[in-house]
Amino acid sequence: TLNESELCLSPQQERKRALTVWSKVCFAIGGAPYQITATALGFFLQIFLLDVALLDPLNASVILFVGRAWDAVTDPAIGFLVSRSPWTRHGRMMPWILVSTIPAVLCYFLIWVVPPIEQGKIMWYLLFYCLFQTLQTCFHVPYSALTMFISNKQEERDSATAYRMTVEVLGTVIGTGVQGQIVGMANTPCERGRGHYKTEDCFISHEPLAPQSSYLSLSQRLAYMIASAVISLIYVLCAVVLFFGVREQDNQGGLKAQKHMSFQTGLRLVMGHGPYVKLVLAFLFTSLAFMLLEGNFAVFIKYTLGFREDFQNILLVIMLSATLTIPMWQWFLCRFGKKTAVYIGIPVMPFVILVVCVKSSLFVSYIVSIAAGASVAVAFLLPWSMLPDVVDDFKVQNPTSQGHEAIFYSFYVFFTKFASGVSLGVSTLALSFAGYVTGVCVQSDSVNLTLKILVSAAPVSLIALGLLIFKTYPINEERRQYNNKQLQLLLR
Repeated sequence: TLNESELCLSPQQERKRALTVWSKVCFAIGGAPYQITATALGFFLQIFLLDVALLDPLNASVILFVGRAWDAVTDPAIGFLVSRSPWTRHGRMMPWILVSTIPAVLCYFLIWVVPPIEQGKIMWYLLFYCLFQTLQTCFHVPYSALTMFISNKQEERDSATAYRMTVEVLGTVIGTGVQGQIVGMANTPCERGRGHYKTEDCFISHEPLAPQSSYLSLSQRLAYMIASAVISLIYVLCAVVLFFGVREQDNQGGLKAQKHMSFQTGLRLVMGHGPYVKLVLAFLFTSLAFMLLEGNFAVFIKYTLGFREDFQNILLVIMLSATLTIPMWQWFLCRFGKKTAVYIGIPVMPFVILVVCVKSSLFVSYIVSIAAGASVAVAFLLPWSMLPDVVDDFKVQNPTSQGHEAIFYSFYVFFTKFASGVSLGVSTLALSFAGYVTGVCVQSDSVNLTLKILVSAAPVSLIALGLLIFKTYPINEERRQYNNKQLQLLLR
């Protein structure tokens, strides 16, 4: 039972419990590690495995798919463990974040190391990729669920989410900038005497790859290791700021004494909640579109467009544009509603078709990258802004079932990560079937056509499907305000 003082807070106590700007900033900084590492892995791991580690495209696709699929599977498991974690003096989420940080950065660093053994290469990358994804899940699932425990006020959570999305998109800039600029200073050697290359009238095919030592520069390997070390240091610093700067609150209030249901019962309730299923499905398809673009855009710029020396700068422009437009989209969704922001913001992405249709132009590539960045900002902001609305809607409809926040967030992350694994695995496999050759200057026409499909036609189709599903999403602004009022009554 609750003490009377817990039920009736004075105005001074309410102000004390209010979420400060400093707490919002510290909370937002905690989201940067996931985005920094995810962006570096998303944009550069495929090209690292193909052109630096010199893995066969088929083997690279296995690593990318298995790693992401494993990551997806661990999310519900970690979500269940987090939901069953006891409350400590640091909260229920914070201990997970603290304990997982150091092992995670060690595994992340080892992902970008080329082992001296040729036979064990695939197992090396599978092991450390899967380990890192597991440890990062132990960080990210509790951090995502922490949104529900930093305040019991919807407007404060929305504001904190906007801070978080701004910092997370800035994290993608840091990930792209650090990885891209450091690696860009040591470009992979380009061997014109190997693989497929263009003459004026035809393609000439040469013998298979020469031994690794004959063409792979030590500086390229070292550049990836330096970039991963810098990102690892940033990861640790952000975790420290989050731990010391945010106070986790037990916001169950009057519902705190309710008995927890089993995981299976809670899972059935969560997955049976219509608004949640529709939201997850809609963002599943739009996320798959963005991940297809993310995973293949660097290779597309490098080979199909031929901007070998500029691909890291084009990626950086996308992320900078996303960062700068986050405040605009936050104002837009507050002014016109979250569903309207989805319909206006996400369809901007098909402008990428211009890069495919227009003759290779560096200027056009930069212009399209700015437009694409604005769409990326929406994809970052809205899912995390709308998930708390779904959780609140569930609480209103199921007032006797509490403590399932981690399940909501972990299954959303599960589906998006699984989509990421499918997109990376399928796209790398498609490149293998198309005849991708590692370490060459120019790929065949079939490879270039495959890349065009992967960064234009496929994402546009997935976005259209996601928007169609989103039309059935039932939580509008009126329902959101109603849920907020009902929760305030329940907490008293």
